Amino acid sequence: MESRVFHHALKIQKEQCIGCSHCMNVCPTEAIRVRDGKAELFENRCIDCGECFRVCPVNAIIIEQDDFNKIFQYKYRVALLPAVLIGQFPEDVKASQIYNVLLDLGFTDVYEVEHAVDVLQNAMLNYAKRNEDKKPLISSFCPAVIRLIQVKFPAMVDHIILLHPPLDISALYYKQKLIDQGVDESDIGIFYVTPCAAKIAAVKSPVGEDKSPINGVINMDFIFNKVYAGVRKGDFTNNEESLKENLSPEATVWSLTNGEADVMKGRCLAIDGVHNVMDFLEKIENEEIKDVDFLELRACDESCAGGVLTTTNRFLTVERLRKRARCLGENKGKRTPNDMINYTQFINQGIELGKIKPRSMMKLDEDMAEAMRKMRRVKEIMKCLPKVDCGACGAPNCQALAEDIVQERAVINHCIFIQRIFEKKGIIEWEQSYEIMKEIWGNDKLNRKC
Repeated sequence: MESRVFHHALKIQKEQCIGCSHCMNVCPTEAIRVRDGKAELFENRCIDCGECFRVCPVNAIIIEQDDFNKIFQYKYRVALLPAVLIGQFPEDVKASQIYNVLLDLGFTDVYEVEHAVDVLQNAMLNYAKRNEDKKPLISSFCPAVIRLIQVKFPAMVDHIILLHPPLDISALYYKQKLIDQGVDESDIGIFYVTPCAAKIAAVKSPVGEDKSPINGVINMDFIFNKVYAGVRKGDFTNNEESLKENLSPEATVWSLTNGEADVMKGRCLAIDGVHNVMDFLEKIENEEIKDVDFLELRACDESCAGGVLTTTNRFLTVERLRKRARCLGENKGKRTPNDMINYTQFINQGIELGKIKPRSMMKLDEDMAEAMRKMRRVKEIMKCLPKVDCGACGAPNCQALAEDIVQERAVINHCIFIQRIFEKKGIIEWEQSYEIMKEIWGNDKLNRKC
């Protein structure tokens, strides 16, 4: 099934990096170290949550995207939009205007992925009935959370609902719809406009399946700027019929916090923000919190409205989308029926994900006996370390340094406190301490004129 290697949309540009350690300190999975004055990524730990991207003061961390011109490799070019893109725009910008600009940019079709919610929510309710022994069930919506569970909470992977998120369902549906209209599959290109890095990674190396149905990913900030410029200039074909189907109210707010939790049964909780999610999962693992039926977990604050590739203030985006949902609810009788409902049988045939495997970052070795030996060694090293988590060693905390030492990625005198002790005992000279710090923080930081 899935690849053993994570694809990462987040990239560190070493030539830009100043080794400030901001990224290292916010990373929820301790995936970043500082070596030679530059941030270094441990790829097996990174979940592409984008927290490092948010805090980098010099834009040394970037999020890759496919070349926009890739869409022209296909005769039929479908733009899949999340509702949060519509919510990025001021209220005086109509959804139909956004659609029309996208069509003028080169897409032949535009479709909001949350249309899939009308099919998915019933599938989720049925899945919950069949899997009552796996409570709490965890939403599969957020790919950063899925990877977080794989690497940091591997014992909980069996609680993830094995159903495709709306993005995949919409891609499968729209491709099949065009095929049914006589379009050759090789002529169809499906492109997703993403609000976050994790969904790029999920498309490039999907979890629970061999291959994504999506052909390319375009960053939301890039598309927003192009569309907003076109709308403000009035430089687009004015076709009110371009927006053929409106979302249901439930679908409109599905990607926001409580979007899923509000439609599931039993005790349902919604937690957003990756550090909040981690704290909550630790309490679930320790059985401090019990009797929860469903967990909606999202890595970003305010869920997709707070994605790292969004442009507008997340609270304004939430306000606009909730207002849009209310308007759609009031005009329910005028809403065009969702054509995807006619494809329910086809969608249900491929709606389930394959097994999601744990990929524990805590595993010190594939051999159990060796892993146990290394774990004992980590505990021994921790007795020597100061436990102040200063980060001067180039690792985020003392525990991470101890693990790096056991894995032969660091040595104990990387700790500045150990260096002082060794100097006092005559084990090393101050010149050696200087060389150690230079190895970690680079020559520039240690040769500044004061």
